[in-house]
Amino acid sequence: MRSQEVLGQAARLASSGLLLQVVFRLITFVLNAFILRILSKEIVGIVNVRLTLLYSTTIFLAREAFRRACLSRGAQRDWSQTLNLLWLTVPLGVFWSLFLGWVWLQLLDVPDPNVIPHYGTGVLVFGLSAVVELLGEPFWVLAQAHMFVKLKVIAESLSVILKSILTAFLVLWLPYWGLYIFSLAQLSYTTVLVLCYVIYFTKLLGSPESTKQQALPVSRMTDMLPRITRSRAFVNWEEAKLTWSFFKQSFLKQILTEGERYVMTFLNVLNFGDQGVYDIVNNLGSLVARLIFQPIEESFYIFFAKVLEREKDATLQKQEDVAVAAAVLESLLKLALLAGLTITVFGFAYSQLALDIYGGAMLSSGSGPILLRAYCLYVLLLAINGVTECFTFAAMSKEEVDRYNFTMLALSSSFLVLSYLLTRWCGSVGFILANCFNMGIRITQSLCFIHRYYQKSPHRPLAGLCLSPVLLGTFALSGGVTSLSEVFLCCEQGWLARLVHVAVGALCLGATLGMAFLTETKLIHFLRTQLVLFIVFPSLDWDEGHEVQVNWLSASRSSWEEEKGQNLGCPEGAVWSATVKSLLLQATRLPSASVDHFPDSARAPVAFPNWEKGSR
Repeated sequence: MRSQEVLGQAARLASSGLLLQVVFRLITFVLNAFILRILSKEIVGIVNVRLTLLYSTTIFLAREAFRRACLSRGAQRDWSQTLNLLWLTVPLGVFWSLFLGWVWLQLLDVPDPNVIPHYGTGVLVFGLSAVVELLGEPFWVLAQAHMFVKLKVIAESLSVILKSILTAFLVLWLPYWGLYIFSLAQLSYTTVLVLCYVIYFTKLLGSPESTKQQALPVSRMTDMLPRITRSRAFVNWEEAKLTWSFFKQSFLKQILTEGERYVMTFLNVLNFGDQGVYDIVNNLGSLVARLIFQPIEESFYIFFAKVLEREKDATLQKQEDVAVAAAVLESLLKLALLAGLTITVFGFAYSQLALDIYGGAMLSSGSGPILLRAYCLYVLLLAINGVTECFTFAAMSKEEVDRYNFTMLALSSSFLVLSYLLTRWCGSVGFILANCFNMGIRITQSLCFIHRYYQKSPHRPLAGLCLSPVLLGTFALSGGVTSLSEVFLCCEQGWLARLVHVAVGALCLGATLGMAFLTETKLIHFLRTQLVLFIVFPSLDWDEGHEVQVNWLSASRSSWEEEKGQNLGCPEGAVWSATVKSLLLQATRLPSASVDHFPDSARAPVAFPNWEKGSR
């Protein structure tokens, strides 16, 4: 599979993941606002901090390393060995579920049953739901490797919607059930999610005429089960060694990712009510990061892992792939930096208003606004780290992954100590400050690796972290204007003053985005050329694997640039880029030379369904 085709698929996966995350987070956003007005903040704290931590820790330790190793690119792959390796996540998940469940019940403080009933049942069911979800891991990896975008969208949509409906119904009609509500909802979520994948592959493998079925490395459902053969090893030992390296790293990364919850859970620096408030602010602050940055990181990790080969220096790989990876990385860094700066600058002036609208005085008074403002800065670091690490982990060799584990160990230790100290000194905002410090160290590590990786090549993807002085000045001016607007208009002056405050922010945001559009032309060009896949060739469906139906072909390269260039919004002479050319080659199935030197006299028919009269 060529790098440009993989890029198109990764972009499609990212866009679908983005839409999916938007829907999910909006549902969760409304659901949390509903729950806050019925249940106590202590129950919210137990569910969102302690029980969710049990579930996420079990899932992360059991499957994260397997996912990264099994989605990495390899010259040859025996999928039966890969599936055997993936099934090992289930016994590993059972072990972690039992061990962590014992810790949660025996070593941690048990909440008062009169305030938070059915705590023991909640621990057992959340652990069980983690094991149930791991049963679908082989199906998930196979679907991701073959870019089954619609399957992921449908499966996760159905499971999240069902969980939300069930939670809302039980909270409204049976609020005295306490943790039973969230336990049943969580178990229903994982069950429906796994069933969607199993049913889909059952129907797909039962239809031999399906083009998807023909592209899969398995032909029947029994091929998905673990198998022992005498002719080869049970698992691919190279994948197993890589998995072990990622496992050691994932254990440490989990501490960094959920570090504040571990500190709250094991060191009791905050009571259950304060944990609930912190978690609500934390979820609200990370909303944009989860909506945008997480699906991009997951999708483009797959892209980098497929395009680049481990164990090889950049100079020893196919230079076209290296160049495409560098261009994509530079654009993603620029996009992450711009999005993060926008959130930081405008989030500072609108944190108190957002909390007041969402949760009332319980959130907007006290430390709530300070927490959210600090989190806006953290989101900037999250954005940059997500992009740098998705490239770093995809390109690192096994030895480099092992060396990186020592750095993660030091970061994990320092994070726990720093979180405890800063929380004692600064309250709950100390968690965010500790996260910012450690995220900065991780970004530095990744930037050093990227610099070394491309040092001997002509590509400089780290240039994506540089912004024009004019754009930086616009950000600074917008931050100053919105801060003054908050002082004089928000939030004690009534709703009219609030609306004026929002209008001021909208004007500043429009000016900032307009300046970004004018100054960052390279990023705009990259985004638009990737949209060619959906704008120019709407019938090009990578997910379905259909052949592209092209009725016409452009008359010449010059006429393409003259007649179609403006529709793409690309700079003159830049339309015939490698990306656009690659899409043409894939659509027409022509040799590369025939597109490069297409004769001016040729008048083969071409159809561009979205270019209608008047759209120019």
